[in-house]
Amino acid sequence: MRRHAIPTGQARSFDALEPALDYLHGLAAMPVIKASGLAAGKGVILPSTMAEAEDALRAMLTERQFGDAGDTVLLEERLVGPELSVLAFCDGKTLRVLPAAQDHKRLLDDDKGPNTGGMGAYAPAPLMTPALQAQVERKVLYPALRGMAAEGMPYVGVLYAGIMLTPAGLRVLEFNCRLGDPETQVILPLLESDLVEVLHACVTQRLEDVALQWRPASAVTVVMAAGGYPGPYAGGAPIRGLAAAEALGCTVFHAGTALENGEVVTAGGRVLSVTGIAPTLPEAIARAYAGIGEIHFEGAHHRTDIARRAAQPGT
Repeated sequence: MRRHAIPTGQARSFDALEPALDYLHGLAAMPVIKASGLAAGKGVILPSTMAEAEDALRAMLTERQFGDAGDTVLLEERLVGPELSVLAFCDGKTLRVLPAAQDHKRLLDDDKGPNTGGMGAYAPAPLMTPALQAQVERKVLYPALRGMAAEGMPYVGVLYAGIMLTPAGLRVLEFNCRLGDPETQVILPLLESDLVEVLHACVTQRLEDVALQWRPASAVTVVMAAGGYPGPYAGGAPIRGLAAAEALGCTVFHAGTALENGEVVTAGGRVLSVTGIAPTLPEAIARAYAGIGEIHFEGAHHRTDIARRAAQPGT
């Protein structure tokens, strides 16, 4: 991002504890602490005190809480503002932007509790105006695509940009080279175009000939998690009510489930996502939560406020 002038927060990386602590103690504000490898969506820590920040660094670099994912740790400028997940199909030179989504990372209502891999999402996000999308394409997506090509690595696939809208302007929190989870569960159900044809156009560099078609609707997905998530959790709990939720018009996406003796049971932290689609965002919220109300397993918990702020500004 620095090489290609893509706006992002300032960051330093460390692979040893003492230099990281020295840098931490010289900062004027609490940073975000990130394990640079994959950590099942739990490798981002938002400390509120110096002691919490020191503990997080020790857990990653000394106690190896995240294993090899924590070999390198980033201390990054903490940015403030609403977030958007902006995804685009890419063929190496051309891109097509998907409807922007908003993810809910914190475990509990009102964005409280620890960070998770995502407790729910909705799309399209009202924050994404045509003018803002044009800005994201101009400042973020196309510079990334051109930069990858210029460095001999043309990117073909789905480029995911995590964007924060700060008082100083948009900033990129991260790039992913995949469809996001749980964003996928609200974006792809809105796609009317044939997904296989779109992907084929990407790999054959014909994306400029493709115009994506989207349903004029809103989608909301709510994650049902196992007791204890994002910490240790038990598996093997029978799941009831899946068919009843689908009978209400919901789509149930399985994430941490397994089939044992013909019965669906829990087998992960984020167990499943229930997606509702409707003409308006409030209707989609109501449908998703109606589906959630039909599904039961021991220890199940979920957020009750997914998409609420977008549907009810000021709440």
